[in-house]
Amino acid sequence: MKTLLFVFIGGGMGSVCRYGISRMFAHVPPVFPWATFFANAISCIILGFLVEWSARGWLSNDQRMLLMTGFCGGFSTFSTFTNETYFLYQRGLVAAMGNVVLSLVICMICLILGMKLAARV
Repeated sequence: MKTLLFVFIGGGMGSVCRYGISRMFAHVPPVFPWATFFANAISCIILGFLVEWSARGWLSNDQRMLLMTGFCGGFSTFSTFTNETYFLYQRGLVAAMGNVVLSLVICMICLILGMKLAARV
């Protein structure tokens, strides 16, 4: 139960930060999704630090749940996707590229499917 609370609190904090970034870019014309781009980049930097600190034993499990799973997950799932792709890359380029391509293609198909299903309701 404690773990769920840490993920919940971290996720809320990450979501609020993500919202803050979107508000910072609210005045920018929607030519490019800058807010999402910066949220993803910042989250990847944060997760990179946390992965290294975790590998060194500097983070407890509770801290990992709060910061890595919760905060970074609420701020951007792209950071998790990038981290997992990096670990796949360490096992080989094919696995990493497969994850990237498969994720993008399947998620695009799922988005379109969801839109089409919603249009039928």
